[in-house]
Amino acid sequence: MKRLAIIGSGDLAQQISHHATSDSQYMITGCFDDFKSTEQFSNNLPILGKIDSIKKCFDQGIFDELIIGIGYNHMNFRQELYLQLEKTIPFATIIHSSCFIDKTASIGKGTIIYPGCNIDMNTSIGENCLIYNGTIIAHDSQISSNTIISPGVQIAGFCKIKEHVVLGIGTIVSDNIEISKNVITGAGTVIVNHITESGLYVGIPAKKIKS
Repeated sequence: MKRLAIIGSGDLAQQISHHATSDSQYMITGCFDDFKSTEQFSNNLPILGKIDSIKKCFDQGIFDELIIGIGYNHMNFRQELYLQLEKTIPFATIIHSSCFIDKTASIGKGTIIYPGCNIDMNTSIGENCLIYNGTIIAHDSQISSNTIISPGVQIAGFCKIKEHVVLGIGTIVSDNIEISKNVITGAGTVIVNHITESGLYVGIPAKKIKS
């Protein structure tokens, strides 16, 4: 069983640790956190050091693979960390065993897919993504890197979701829709037209309420 280290030690890191270990995929060696000391623990997970010590710990053989446990409030930081580290540190791809992943689908490294997701044929999911519980992504849709998809989101076929998108819980995306970079949707938003501008969108149908 491979040893996994997590960047961050908050709620998201705890969720990742729970799913990775309860699904018997990884042993968690600990977390990297700039705001805690190595003498501390986070829900029984040891703090291995600050983020700038990741490379040293990997070279010392403390862990085998890495994952980012930092959420939607820090999208740029998530991407910066991934791009900084992915060429020298192996990133995990964590897919819960309860998911259906069609054999023609592709999943990028650093991506986490939570329990109960359904990823259909010819779907592609980029690197460093978070796909939460019960998400459905229909055939031939493309999810770009560094995207977060909340629980219960439904994405129809032939959709294209660009980078830095956060789809809120229960968002529905109609077929053949394109969503540009840096878009956030509120809970229960229904998207029936292309979104070409960044910002916060809510409602049925989706309307921009904030840039």
